[in-house]
Amino acid sequence: MARKGKSYVEKAKLVERGKLYSPAEALALAKQTARAKFDETVEVALKLGVDPRHADQQVRGTVVLPHGTGRTVRVAVFAKGEKAKEAEEAGADIVGAEDVVAQVEKGEINFDIANATPDMMALVGRLGRILGPRGLMPNPRAGTVTMDVGRAVQEFKAGKVEFRTNKEGGVHVPIGKVSFEEKALQENFQALMDAIVKAKPAAARGQYIRRVAVSTTMGPGIRVNPQEAAVFVAADV
Repeated sequence: MARKGKSYVEKAKLVERGKLYSPAEALALAKQTARAKFDETVEVALKLGVDPRHADQQVRGTVVLPHGTGRTVRVAVFAKGEKAKEAEEAGADIVGAEDVVAQVEKGEINFDIANATPDMMALVGRLGRILGPRGLMPNPRAGTVTMDVGRAVQEFKAGKVEFRTNKEGGVHVPIGKVSFEEKALQENFQALMDAIVKAKPAAARGQYIRRVAVSTTMGPGIRVNPQEAAVFVAADV
């Protein structure tokens, strides 16, 4: 097992083992436990009470974080004609059809989010084996297959993020940077949790939000009370 660095160990001492923190406490503590010289990302990790092996228990959606993620997002749009022009005017980084598909097939994936108009999906479908494992495949449920490409580009540029369960029922979502004020992190956390709760599948049984943790890129995990997380409302800081 790899040994933890001295700075990590020192920061980890700030976190009380076994304690379930309130969301506000956890986010404030996350800022204190950051140790890198760069502006670390603050991430929320959840374990949901669903079985993703069943289609009716998969959790997937998007949420616009009110304060964004603090990172520059490169958006690609598969579109033609007027819709391609609309995407370009909205600020898309890559716009095209067959030419962009060819680039991806060569392994040139220079984007973080991919959007497509519905009529392009027959073409984009060829990229499923490449984009799917990377979580980049356009999907109607994620709002990335749409005719309103201009709005989609603007929302992702402004801080819209996608969430979905992995095969273990976990969800990992960035909600900002360590440099964000606590209030901003709290409001982003609240927006995410509201979206996760609303996305609960009808087929899910028992406790839905089972575990929640907050961490920074290089910092220790901080466990959050799942009941409090589900109903959290940002407070004045």
